[in-house]
Amino acid sequence: MTATATETATATATATATATATATSPAPAPVCAPTGFTERYLLDPAVNADPYGYLGSLRDHDPVYWSAMHRAWLVTGHAQLMHCLRDPAVSAERVRPLMDAVPEGAREDAERAFTILSRWMVFNDPPQHRRLRQVFQEQFAARSIGRYRAFVERATRAMLARRAVPGRIGDLVADIARPLPALVFARWLGVPQAHGPSFWYWNARVGDLVLGAAQDEREYRTSLQSLVNLDDYLADLVEQRRADPKDDLISAVLAGGQIGKSVSEEEFVGMLTQMAFAGGETTSNLIVNAVLALLEHPEQLAAVREDPQLVSMAVEEAMRFDGPSKMSIRTAARDFDLDGRSVRAEDRLFLVTAAANRDPARFADPDLFSVRRGSASHLGFGFGAHFCIGAALARLVAGAVVDVLVREYPGLELLDRQQHTWQLSLLNRALTALPVRY
Repeated sequence: MTATATETATATATATATATATATSPAPAPVCAPTGFTERYLLDPAVNADPYGYLGSLRDHDPVYWSAMHRAWLVTGHAQLMHCLRDPAVSAERVRPLMDAVPEGAREDAERAFTILSRWMVFNDPPQHRRLRQVFQEQFAARSIGRYRAFVERATRAMLARRAVPGRIGDLVADIARPLPALVFARWLGVPQAHGPSFWYWNARVGDLVLGAAQDEREYRTSLQSLVNLDDYLADLVEQRRADPKDDLISAVLAGGQIGKSVSEEEFVGMLTQMAFAGGETTSNLIVNAVLALLEHPEQLAAVREDPQLVSMAVEEAMRFDGPSKMSIRTAARDFDLDGRSVRAEDRLFLVTAAANRDPARFADPDLFSVRRGSASHLGFGFGAHFCIGAALARLVAGAVVDVLVREYPGLELLDRQQHTWQLSLLNRALTALPVRY
């Protein structure tokens, strides 16, 4: 689970549908600056497919750049982005832009759905955020997640044995990267296997809502109702676990005694919908991007095969080099100064981690993928109050897949790179498929 995928990857990706919904709008014309820099639309298919060259030129031109094209500040420097993640003037409260994107005809269905979204940790600032997060803190700690290591490793081997026969041609996304995190998260949350199809269908439709993929009124109504259905389902599951505790997240949090005291039952269920949505998205993308980076850098793959202790470092380097999230979106709660720029209250800020994680002021040879870099100071999981609460589980699942593929699939190779298509998104960095020969 990457409650983040999601607090900084997937969850911060839910920051505003008004930004993501522009995916279906005509691309604005490039804007040329006097220095020769030409601004490009971030949803230009060429930029979306390979953003790093352009983001590097943007960062070099101005690490805090006002974009009239995107109606937002584009923050691309590592130091400047860290400032934003520390400054209380930079707010995570951004449910209203999502509501503003809903078609008029679907508004009457939206009230309860957006009440649920307002309970998500990632849409709250301190002290509310801290109050909500603390009830989960112990269960997301690395020592607690470590209890699931044996299960994750068994599930990884079993799924690969069924779907990734050596010599067979397959799709790493469909074969392992999507289904494995879903399986692990459902087990961890306590969702019975028989309920899996409905549970993951609702999650996918919630993703359409918060990531801006729902465009017409019918799609919005389906997504809004799916969020309500997910909330109802998890509320019922909480009641079941209160009466009959199991070995799962819900039972463990209930046993902590804070639900109904520091956090209401409705808030607890609302946060569970966030975790359900975030449970697979970022981890899936991390697995794919890490494997892709290794296969595109044979010398780094050989190093990991020679020394499996490098697997965890390879996962961290993948988070920095080509992580599952390109940016998160925030709003200025009040006027403040950022690197000499006057940011005004209500201004939007695009915190472009994909650029900051390749800032040469912070990382030597930033465009080099090196599993021996030895630094986990990337911003792929965020920083500070909104550091990804699910980072330990994401690292565990991604590390298990990379470890098995590297050590037990010596023939693993990429097929035609021309088949690679990246999802069109301001926020996520996700391949639609990764054709490989196992």
